[in-house]
Amino acid sequence: QVQLMESGGGSVRAGESLKLSCAASGSVSPINSMAWYRQGPGKERELVAGITREGKTNYAASVKGRFTISRDNGANSIYLQMNSLKPEDSSVYYCGASYSESSIRELVYYWGQGTQVTVSS
Repeated sequence: QVQLMESGGGSVRAGESLKLSCAASGSVSPINSMAWYRQGPGKERELVAGITREGKTNYAASVKGRFTISRDNGANSIYLQMNSLKPEDSSVYYCGASYSESSIRELVYYWGQGTQVTVSS
């Protein structure tokens, strides 16, 4: 069993930055991909950025160049540095962990509880 705990959400203005953190605990050694997802009201949960145990990253087109995902395997944690935030980035952000190298939502085995990010114009 793996537990994921997100932190770092909040309310900012457009153009500002936030950094999200996700710490994993429990039986983490088999976990490969960890990723950030977001889900707005009435929308499906979508991949924002993912990173494998080896550090291979992938990003949604809408955040490429603005967001950076990183991982500290020693701390069993991932981070999401979000710069140049836009109102459309407002959402609940979830951390997910998978045994697969892929970050696709369907393969996520564990989810965090989510953290709200609100960007005002």
